[in-house]
Order: sequence, then C-alpha cells, then structure tokens
Amino acid sequence: MTDLKDWTPRPLPVREPLEGRYVRLEPLDAAKHGDGLYEASSVADAGERFRFLFENPAEDRETFRAWLEKVEASKDPLFFAVIDKASGKVAGRQTLMRIDPAFGVIEIGNIYWGPLISRKAAATEAQYLFMKYAFELGYRRYEWKCNNANEPSKRAAERFGFKFEGIFRQHMVQKGKNRDTAWYSVIDSEWPALKVAYEAWLSPDNFDADGTQIKRLDAFRVG
Repeated sequence: MTDLKDWTPRPLPVREPLEGRYVRLEPLDAAKHGDGLYEASSVADAGERFRFLFENPAEDRETFRAWLEKVEASKDPLFFAVIDKASGKVAGRQTLMRIDPAFGVIEIGNIYWGPLISRKAAATEAQYLFMKYAFELGYRRYEWKCNNANEPSKRAAERFGFKFEGIFRQHMVQKGKNRDTAWYSVIDSEWPALKVAYEAWLSPDNFDADGTQIKRLDAFRVG
C-alpha cells in the first residue's frame, strides 16, 4: 500500500497555454477565441455533437457571447480553447473540472471537438496534454465521466486508457432527461506507461501521408 503520510495538497492548474505538436490549448479568452469557437460550434451537425453536453448549440452570436463571458470567468470548470496548429483555427474547447487539490483528483470535461480535429490525432493530443499536465502537477487521479448512453464517449475513454469503474445511477438530470453516469479514471501509477504509449502513437512516424494511423494507441500500451 502506498505510504501517503507526507501527502500535501496539489497546486491548482493555472491559466497557461499547453503546447503540443498538433494542437495548442489556450486558456479561454472571449475576445481572442469567441469568433473562432462560435464558428467551430455552428456546424451542420451541431445538434448531434451537443447532444450529451449540458448546453445546446448557440442560437445566435449574442447568446454565445453571454455564455462565453460566463465560462471565461470560471475557475472550475477551467476552460481552454483547442487550437488546431495546422490551420491556426479554434477547433473546440475542453475543461479541467471538479478540481480537488486536497486529494489530488481532477477531471477532463465539457469536451467539444469540432470537425476540424474530431477523430484525428489532434483530438487525442488535446486529451493527452491535459492528462500530462494533471500528473505533472502531482495529481493522483484523472477522471473521465459521461452519460452512460453516450457510446462514442465510452469508447473514447477506453481507447485513451481510462479504466471503467462503474455506473452512478440517476446521477444527474440533463436536458430534461435522467442521466446515469459512467465513471472512468487513470491513476498516477498507470501514467508512466500511458505517457510512453501516447508519445509513440502521436509521433509523425505513426501516420501515413493521409494522416491515417499506422498502429492503434493500444498497440503501444504495455501492462
């Protein structure tokens, strides 16, 4: 059993950019990111993309601006814009949330990855950058939670190396419907092997000329 007699609270995450090869995560700034995020969120299939998020697609720019100013000021959830480095465009957003420095627990949530990066290396790297940051801050547990009806999110969690922990029944009410929540986590002892796997998968050598992966992420995981 791990000896935690010298455990101390972890630092809070701060509003600073996180740099990757394919994406850069920037603390959300309404003035800087607003137009780009509105464009990334106003796509033809936005209704389906927002289906399991707590908010709906913005009906107009003014509604979106009000939401943006509110979340920009939030410390938990702490919002970041996802910048696609190839195009320089805002491609989505995500948060660090339910931040518990006393016990070293933190969660990724409020994920919206638009068409520019969804199902691409950039989206995987966006998740990896948060995970890396959390464990480098000394957090012991990094969580992913989603509506149990959200099968794509559950598959993503497993692909990203999270371990399924169970279902919290009648956990929330979301858009007028019951939400049973599926819980997943990665803990600090699992991170070193996952870090190696992510970095091998994200290497340009693992993608062909069309950007298609050569090996799956789980092919690089050990243990």
